[in-house]
Amino acid sequence: MLDLRGEVERMKEDLKQVEKEQESFAMEFVHTLKVQNKRMFICWLITFIAFITLIGYTIWLMNDISIVETTEITQDTETGYNNYIGNDGEIINGTTKD
Repeated sequence: MLDLRGEVERMKEDLKQVEKEQESFAMEFVHTLKVQNKRMFICWLITFIAFITLIGYTIWLMNDISIVETTEITQDTETGYNNYIGNDGEIINGTTKD
């Protein structure tokens, strides 16, 4: 009876050893998946940050358009026309008369 009991104990130990080997393979697989998931998350995070940066830069460029102000310098003359050059005659209503 002792031999039978010892045999059963040895079989249990062998079964535990096989289970540990199988568990180690499964755990190795799970560990590999964790590493790959972490790597993919980091890639996704970098891509997301680049996208948000691109959107922010585009919005900044759209708001960076400035308005150019121009000023006109006018010189009033006695007759009110400043496009007359010379002494050709009198200007009346935009036309010259000699």
